[in-house]
Formats: sequence, C-alpha cells, structure tokens
Amino acid sequence: MNDLQTKTRRDRAVAIWLLICCGMVFAMIILGGVTRLTGSGLSIAEWRPIMGALPPFTDAEWQRVFDIYKQTPEFLKVNSHMDVNDFKGIFWLEYYHRLLGRLLGFVFALPLVFFVVRKYIPLRSVPWYLLLLVLGGLQGLIGKIMVASGQVDAPHVSQYRLTAHLAAAIFVYALMFWTSLSLLRPQDPGGRHE
Repeated sequence: MNDLQTKTRRDRAVAIWLLICCGMVFAMIILGGVTRLTGSGLSIAEWRPIMGALPPFTDAEWQRVFDIYKQTPEFLKVNSHMDVNDFKGIFWLEYYHRLLGRLLGFVFALPLVFFVVRKYIPLRSVPWYLLLLVLGGLQGLIGKIMVASGQVDAPHVSQYRLTAHLAAAIFVYALMFWTSLSLLRPQDPGGRHE
C-alpha cells in the first residue's frame, strides 16, 4: 500500500470516528430537548461528575437523592406532590442525558489517544483535536451552570444559559462534522477536490 492510500485509509478512520461522535452529539441535543420538554432537567440536584455516573441502586440511595431534590425550588414550587416513585420518573431522562455526555467524552478521548499514538492524526493537528475535546468538556460545565440557575430561587433555568448550552453543542457538532468532511474530501493546494 502506498503512502497516499495509507493516508486516505487513516483519514477515513478518523472521519468515521468523528461522525460517530457527531451522531452522539446530535442524540445529546435531542435528549436534552426531551429532558427540557418533560421538566426533567432539574431533577438531579447534585453535581457528581465521577460518582454520578452510577444511578441510585438502593431504596436508601433513592431517598437520599430525592431528599436533595426536595430542597430545590422546583420541588417546593412545582412538584411538592411528588413522592420518591414520581421522582424516579423525571430522574431517568436527566440521568441518561448526563450519562450520554460522559460516554461521549470517552468515545472522543480514547480513540483520540489511539489515533495520535498510531500517527493517524499528525502531530501538527493534535491541538485542533484537543480543542474539540476541551470544547466538548465545556459542555458539561455549561450544563452545570445552566442547571444551577434553576436551583436558586425560581424553578426555571436561565434562557440565556440554555441558549448558550444549545449553541455550544451545535458549534462542537459543526466543528467535528466539518473536520470529518475535510478528511473525507481533502482539497489539493489548487482548491480542487481530489
């Protein structure tokens, strides 16, 4: 296999990985919208990036998480009729949204290391991919800040923070999609597609 064929094969592998990540970001956007529309977005009132990957397993753990939720404006002003079983109904959508975000981080970071080590991604391009990783990670932080805005006084997230969260997700999606297309359809120096 000559150098051009090897480069084309490697670029295609990286592009497919990025397109899978794009699909996951798209799913995150849809799931985030469903979470918002069902009023589930404020159900998880604690920020646990590592331990929060596991849902409550015992009745005692469910009660602990529900007790935290019962101190939020959403429970006090909107959902005070809920018991722990009702709470489980709104908990799961937000949980899956956050879980998908964590999974997306792994699906991006682990192959990135592989592609850099195996030289599928040239060293000069590594900062670009690290920027994509950081921007994706910032989504979690923006989401935390957005949710926190609805847990202070009113049971509503700031529409500005919500818009920033959605816009940032679309921006990350667009950058990954553009990068994948540039790998699948590279241009020669004269600007013509190969």
